[in-house]
Amino acid sequence: MAKTWDELERLQPNVLKMIKNSIQKNRIAHAYLFEGMRGTGKKEISILLAKSINCQAPVDGYKPCESCLNCKRINHGNHPDIHLVEPDGLSIKKGQIQQLQEEFSKTGVESKNKLYTIVHADRMTTNAANSLLKFLEEPHAGTVAVLITEQAQQMLPTILSRCQLINFTPLSPKNMAEQLIANGIQPQMAPLLAQLTNNLEEALEISHDDWFAQAQKIVLKLYEVLKKNPLEAMVALQENWFMHFKEKEQIDRGLDLLLLIFKDLLYIQLGKKDQVVYLNESSRLEQFALQTSGRRLTEQMAAILEAKRKLHANMNPQLLMEELVLKLQEGSTLV
Repeated sequence: MAKTWDELERLQPNVLKMIKNSIQKNRIAHAYLFEGMRGTGKKEISILLAKSINCQAPVDGYKPCESCLNCKRINHGNHPDIHLVEPDGLSIKKGQIQQLQEEFSKTGVESKNKLYTIVHADRMTTNAANSLLKFLEEPHAGTVAVLITEQAQQMLPTILSRCQLINFTPLSPKNMAEQLIANGIQPQMAPLLAQLTNNLEEALEISHDDWFAQAQKIVLKLYEVLKKNPLEAMVALQENWFMHFKEKEQIDRGLDLLLLIFKDLLYIQLGKKDQVVYLNESSRLEQFALQTSGRRLTEQMAAILEAKRKLHANMNPQLLMEELVLKLQEGSTLV
């Protein structure tokens, strides 16, 4: 379901402020480049812009009413003057851009305002990019282009120079958690996911992943045995960790999950329980937090971050984890 202006304003306040000013001052650009990470609302805001300039009864002069015929048709993807171009396979082909140009050479069927959105604009073939360039150089009156990309540096400088660049910022963990709950994720789970990624689509995928559910259990178990003897922790590595965390990305995620346990313990010690993310484990973590010191937790977090660095420098994962476990255990009693 399409998001309203107010919902999207919470996600990207700066972007919506710029769009509001452009509409109110009647200074809508001929072409925009929306750049930002996946899941930051670029496509949704492109749809919102289309509604804003075509709405028959805008609220306060700029917000789509969401109930007029134009708003409803745009929300359902069947307005004749609003077009969406996405990669055909791996790339956007010249034929797709030519087809778009043909559509736009016709006079506005319903309205004076036409808008087209090109998703993954960085994936245009050279021929497609050159075709688009001609289109951007001679814009039709009342036509707005929105190019969406995660990698503006991979686009032709000549195209970039003809667009107004709008940067989409990553979602804050708080915003992210709210979005996840709105998408049906359990409130107990949302803060943890929001710390692992600020990409909404990825977080939703992770939440339904059995591998991830199992990963949390293994990481919590490893933390518990770390507090016992070195031998037990090494056995846990062999029997559980290495069986589950095989790929580099998986090991990296496991280290992130481990790091968040130590962060939670530190937040509990600092009296910031509202920042704890392992909500299902909070009572156990409060007990664990009594058995260590802030200084020790800081050292352990530094050791995990160093292990992440070594992982990306291609150190042998088995050696890396064995070395980390020994470091996490050194002086692990109360100091």
